[in-house]
Amino acid sequence: MNKKISLKIITYLFLTLVLVFALTPLIFTWFVSFKTKAELAQNVFGLPQVWQFGNFNRAWEQGHFGTYYKNSVIVVIPVVVMSIVLSLMTSYALVFFSLKSKKIILKLFMFGLAVPMEVVIIQLYYHMFSLHLLNTRIGLILAQIALSLPFGVFFMSANLNALPHAILESAEIEGADTWVILWKIIAPLIMPAIIACAVFFFIWTWNEFLLALVLISKENLRTLPVGMAYFQGKYVGDIPLMAMGATLMTVPVIIIYVLLQKYFISGILAGALKE
Repeated sequence: MNKKISLKIITYLFLTLVLVFALTPLIFTWFVSFKTKAELAQNVFGLPQVWQFGNFNRAWEQGHFGTYYKNSVIVVIPVVVMSIVLSLMTSYALVFFSLKSKKIILKLFMFGLAVPMEVVIIQLYYHMFSLHLLNTRIGLILAQIALSLPFGVFFMSANLNALPHAILESAEIEGADTWVILWKIIAPLIMPAIIACAVFFFIWTWNEFLLALVLISKENLRTLPVGMAYFQGKYVGDIPLMAMGATLMTVPVIIIYVLLQKYFISGILAGALKE
């Protein structure tokens, strides 16, 4: 009993240290974002003596973060929705349909996980150029969806494989068609996995830099990561203002994770245990 208590204490202490190690840079950045340059030089690690909310206005207006936010939201929402829908439909077909080549198709999707962005970015640029989709949101959205599908199919397939085929057989006996089975029976059963996958897609799309940098060159179409890079280059000497930009960029990701962490963790654990 004493060993179990000691092990639990050690575990909680370790997790607390990891939490502190992970949160310290974020909290430090948030505090810096509300300081002036003079106060930062005098008081690096302390709380702001006077909270400079004007840094938010400067970053939002002068740094065009309002435009970057709008573009990121316009890109993220369809990417997440369409990636989830296509991943679920593809995984459903590969797992439950009698397809002769489904193992080959699944391996092709797995191959997509192993290909780094740097390998495909040049060819992708020329494809978008030939389709007249450079400097368009739709081009960036389509590219993000395509690059999200390999992980989505892999993750969804791992969860669908654990579902008993008797569910489909019972639904088919009752007269349910494929769409009803997929969206009214299968999807609710693996909803934690769907939410976990959506969180992954949101974070990856929100933070995607290289793809947005290559496909988008117009300032009014830049997403947050690219806009943040240009913003940093312009205000390199104003550390509090750069910290405010970083804060504005990270807050939505933190909010999404905090709100959905219960489903995210259960979806990850379910996939791991089932696989």
